[in-house]
Amino acid sequence: MARAISLIEDEAPGAAALVRDLFPHTGRTYLVGVTGPPGAGKSTLVDRLTTEVRKGGDTLGVIAVDPTSPFTGGAILGDRLRMQAHAQDPDVFIRSMATRGHMGGLARATGDAALVLDAAGKSVVMIETVGVGQDEVDIVRTADVSIVVLVPGTGDDVQALKAGIMEIADIFVVNKSDREGADRMVTSIESNLALQTFAEGEWRPPIVKTEATTGDGVAELWDTVRRFRAHSSQVAAGSSRTSRERRLKARNEFRLRDLLVHQFMEHVEKGLLGPGEFDALVSRIAAREVDPHTAASDILSRALKPKAESRKLRAERR
Repeated sequence: MARAISLIEDEAPGAAALVRDLFPHTGRTYLVGVTGPPGAGKSTLVDRLTTEVRKGGDTLGVIAVDPTSPFTGGAILGDRLRMQAHAQDPDVFIRSMATRGHMGGLARATGDAALVLDAAGKSVVMIETVGVGQDEVDIVRTADVSIVVLVPGTGDDVQALKAGIMEIADIFVVNKSDREGADRMVTSIESNLALQTFAEGEWRPPIVKTEATTGDGVAELWDTVRRFRAHSSQVAAGSSRTSRERRLKARNEFRLRDLLVHQFMEHVEKGLLGPGEFDALVSRIAAREVDPHTAASDILSRALKPKAESRKLRAERR
């Protein structure tokens, strides 16, 4: 598993073929996403959740994403240090992964790394994001359930509950609930939820208070995850699909679009443009000699030109 994930992370030759071979053997694991701002205690919470998962007899993979320095390119992969209690458990696989500059709270290879653990038979995979802000919400496009971890006493409660981070939560966790302000944060979340409209039978995100360092509330949190899993496996009235199936379709659409963008840019930079041509084009844009839209259209035209000429040639032969 470790070697397979390393191949995928490094985008080594054969990585795509490896994912292609593994893909038919996936689709059985349950992906649990844990996200929230820096310092919320996500790593300690994942460590405690691991204990709860193992109590139920499930095998587990953990992918912990850490930020990459924009200056040195390095990353401190600290989650394996925090999860030493599970290091000797053969049914727990822990992998730290650097973002390598990818935005959204995850590494580019996170989804494919989860596929490796899925194919290896892990029944649950937890994905812990880097400390995220208000709009770094890629986890909702990756996981079956999104747990948003918040912590009191870090400033304006309303600021913590803005936009994207509020909208992606299937379960809210107020961690470090022994701190002053925990009840006020629960009230703030409830007030935000009260402004939303939930259809009959639709899941309303519950709020669970935890103290990850002591384990208080963690068993209740895992029970809540199981309740959400059961709920999302039911077909809602007026629908032909479960909510999990709808989320899976959206996840695969996002992944396909992301791969198309990534592979097209690789084709442009390595196969279409000559050495230094892309940098020269960027310099022309900076000098206001050409606008970005025209430059992008020109590159797209060059990429499509061989295919257009081929179609024209085939038409002439007919």
